Amino acid sequence: MSTLKSATTVASLGTAQTLAWASTYYLPAILAAPMAKDLGVSTPTVFAAFSCALVVSALLGPRAGRAIDTLGGRPVLMATSVVFALGLSALAMAQGPWTLFVAWLLLGVGMGSGLYEAAFAALVHLHGKNARNQITGITLIAGFASTVGWPLSMWMESQWGWRGACWAWAALHLVVGLPLNAWTPRRTRVESPALPSTGADAAMPAPDPTPLHARRTTVLLAFVFAATWFTSTAMAAHLPRLLQEGGATLATAVAVGALVGPAQVAGRLLEFGFLRHVHPLLSARLAAMMHPVGAGLLAITGAPMAAVFAVFHGAGNGILTIAKGTLPLVLFGPAGYGHRQGLLMVPARIAQASSPWVFGIFLDRLGAGALWVSAGLGAAALLALLAVAPPADSGQGG
Repeated sequence: MSTLKSATTVASLGTAQTLAWASTYYLPAILAAPMAKDLGVSTPTVFAAFSCALVVSALLGPRAGRAIDTLGGRPVLMATSVVFALGLSALAMAQGPWTLFVAWLLLGVGMGSGLYEAAFAALVHLHGKNARNQITGITLIAGFASTVGWPLSMWMESQWGWRGACWAWAALHLVVGLPLNAWTPRRTRVESPALPSTGADAAMPAPDPTPLHARRTTVLLAFVFAATWFTSTAMAAHLPRLLQEGGATLATAVAVGALVGPAQVAGRLLEFGFLRHVHPLLSARLAAMMHPVGAGLLAITGAPMAAVFAVFHGAGNGILTIAKGTLPLVLFGPAGYGHRQGLLMVPARIAQASSPWVFGIFLDRLGAGALWVSAGLGAAALLALLAVAPPADSGQGG
């Protein structure tokens, strides 16, 4: 595939991913309260419906990945645009708790087949083992989903109400998302072992086909992804309150929380620039270290280190988002990537669904001490990554 065509594919998929994340994952933060008030339910009920959608997405992920392995990303992502539009339309027409949950379950189908894992699988289907830069490119663009989505949802709600906002997002999936996903090339890739590789990829050994090695690596990666997604979602839901428990004022907590998004993008730029020249395992280990280090500084020093913690957490989370796409690729190879990616993300999606509630309990009982829970999970994820051996490793220790 030509460089121009590859860049166009990344731009179109990245923009479609921005729309997909902004209108699903980041939607409840703005619309949950007015939605709950109008439907006569509590705000936690809306978030419970959202959590159910995440569970559905976890269960559907492997099937969606297998479909992309077989058919390519284009038909699956195009169908997902329609599913998103249907789910948001159903949400706009919801009249009570049952229809609310049905709408979010339908959105869960779209999330399971139309968020990052599906886009990553589509790129691997096209580029094979050389998809690392394209995966990074998509996350760079879609990293602004909350930056774009939250103000836009707020503006839509102020103009047309929460139902009008849902109708508008549904329309955007049909008039913007569907054509963007339709630009995804059909499968034309033919594997060519004669093509030279450069940089860190040139030093990557062929994936080890040993079943025992594959099972061990799968378990370790599944744990890493679950632990880091639990922490990422917990911070997204509770960071301002956590910082206040640590001694920061509300104004400071909100200002510091705003640093996480730019830090995520900065981390992805670091991966795209410098870290792409090293093995993805090394960049993932460095990223996994960032949250525990930042959390330790915040727990020991208190509010003066709040901004440092936010930057460390955001940068590490940004790089780990890329690692979730690149590590399975370099450790297992491109064959069956979509299905394997879906399986690896099942525990992560379930952990993500439970995270706001579970971490909220820790926060209620431990206050700022809940930070040691996320730091411990981050340290455990780092240990798991240290235990992952590069494919065909002969004892060099990664």
